[in-house]
Amino acid sequence: MEKSEGAFRTIGEVSDELGIPQHILRYWETRFPQLKPLQRAGNRRYYRPDDVALVRRINMLLNEQGYTVKGVHKLLSGKVGQVEAAVPAAAPVPAPAPVPAPVMAAATPPARLAFSLEPLIAIRDRLARALSEDDIAARV
Repeated sequence: MEKSEGAFRTIGEVSDELGIPQHILRYWETRFPQLKPLQRAGNRRYYRPDDVALVRRINMLLNEQGYTVKGVHKLLSGKVGQVEAAVPAAAPVPAPAPVPAPVMAAATPPARLAFSLEPLIAIRDRLARALSEDDIAARV
């Protein structure tokens, strides 16, 4: 027996319908104040049709369009402007930029670092010299 469009749905029904685990739906309730299903005795949740639509939208933004939870929260709270204007119909997720191979010298750290430590070491040495000069000036 299929429920009508306007019927309330339990968390299990929403979970099964959208393929989202129940614990994720409960987590989203803590992160998105707009998502407030009715709770009856024993904390049994009943999702209204508007709640189900919001869960679909959150799922689309997070899992299909690549937004972070914080980004979706900003979109839904209106801090970024109108949600409809800010979320294009098909927002592509950009591919990460390729990381250039590190420049390896004889005394450099393991290859997992994607940058040279030489500029950082130079900054550290300049700071150490500046601090030692301040110590000398403070003692005089």
